[in-house]
Amino acid sequence: MSDTHVKVLGVPIDLGGAHRGVDMGPSALRVAGLIERLRELGHQVTDLGNVFVPNPQSRSPGHPKARFLPEITEVCREVAATVERESGEGQRVVTLGGDHSAAIGSVSGTANFHARRDQKIGLIWIDAHTDMNTPESTPSGNIHGMPVACLLGHGPPELINIGGAFVKVRPENTVLIGIRSVDPTERELVRSTGVQVFTMRDLDEHGARRTMRRAIELACEGTAGFHFSFDMDGVDSQIAPGVGTPVSGGLTYRESHLIAEMAHDSGAMLAMDLMEVDPVEDIRNRTAGLGVELILSAFGKSIL
Repeated sequence: MSDTHVKVLGVPIDLGGAHRGVDMGPSALRVAGLIERLRELGHQVTDLGNVFVPNPQSRSPGHPKARFLPEITEVCREVAATVERESGEGQRVVTLGGDHSAAIGSVSGTANFHARRDQKIGLIWIDAHTDMNTPESTPSGNIHGMPVACLLGHGPPELINIGGAFVKVRPENTVLIGIRSVDPTERELVRSTGVQVFTMRDLDEHGARRTMRRAIELACEGTAGFHFSFDMDGVDSQIAPGVGTPVSGGLTYRESHLIAEMAHDSGAMLAMDLMEVDPVEDIRNRTAGLGVELILSAFGKSIL
């Protein structure tokens, strides 16, 4: 049996984006057999259920540059508290989305747990987008385009200060992989912070193995390890059609698996997110099925 206790937390949130559907992502991943297949790998698994998320149709979006900010803040506080409480030696929380705003909570929870032990964390963020808008730069007001900025200390104070008024990840330990869609308004912040961004051109030129190896080095330098946040729109939309904001030209099936396998092999993955699965846009739950496979690869499933 594995000595890893995997704890699965669902965050059925679509408050952070413009389209309904990703709130059903946690259910789709469970239906695709996530819990059972993690147990087949030999892990002890606890399904923590879902945090409560209010229905956006029953609320006003509020400020047009930070839509549903109070509601998203409350959800992320609950996610952070749960991740912090359920983390520990030999215990790994997998957070299922839901839109990627939920990662403000999950990464904050991991950071808070380690901050209380005088440790810092790194962040490896797989995504088609840099997610580094702020209310000042956003063209849409959608908070699922802001989580990396918030975790680096830029954005609404309510989100930046979840669990404590400190920067959750340092830019030198923050690595974005698979990037191919950046709003012109957020480019200045991306460049000025000093985060490491590996675009799809970088992967084309250097390959997934070299890219992920460097990402792990950067994320682990001076840290307890890294939080691994995987947005399914990082994968090419021909392979993963059921996502909130699809972008063509992304990671291949094998590149995605290699990145997840290397996250496991590093021995430094502290927690994981699997975000932005949208069953409404999917074909026979294909994207959720791939999401389950990627989680399994990140938790030790191998070909032999």
